[in-house]
Amino acid sequence: MISAGEFRNGLTFEMDGQVFQVVEFQHVKPGKGSAFVRTKYKNVKTGAVVERSFNPNEKFEQAQLDRNDMQFIYSDGDLYYFMDLATYEQRPISKDSIGDGIRFLKEEMTCKVLSYQGEVFGVELPITVELEITECEPGVKGDTATNATKLALLETGATVKVPLFVNQNEMIRVDTRTGEYLERA
Repeated sequence: MISAGEFRNGLTFEMDGQVFQVVEFQHVKPGKGSAFVRTKYKNVKTGAVVERSFNPNEKFEQAQLDRNDMQFIYSDGDLYYFMDLATYEQRPISKDSIGDGIRFLKEEMTCKVLSYQGEVFGVELPITVELEITECEPGVKGDTATNATKLALLETGATVKVPLFVNQNEMIRVDTRTGEYLERA
């Protein structure tokens, strides 16, 4: 059992037969009245995000999630196939379960597949990935002092803003959480 006062980002708990993951939390101690925990949490199966305040003494059952390392093999329509690195078993995962990080998913990439009681609900990509720029405009000499950027198309089909000095066919590092250019690889 875990109390609401022990909530931290990423913690998973069960409430009303559903499994939730804490997205944000804040302990509030007003001048009058008792303290409370203001929480934003999401349903791991539906993805719905809810904001609610809890009494810090409320107790919940902590949910144990499975995080397995799996390698992305290929996609077929809306299904993406991952291989368990320990058992070599292939598992199809729907496009919706992968989320926004699908833009940076590349074949042979190792990801963490999140499941609860055998049911997959999400895929965590590595924080940074190295991808090749397949298409971008050449930089114009003299434009570098203004911190200007240009759009670049990556090998996965994603588009990111890059500095003017980055050219086509170069490898760059991208943050999968924000979708931002980090550096040349």
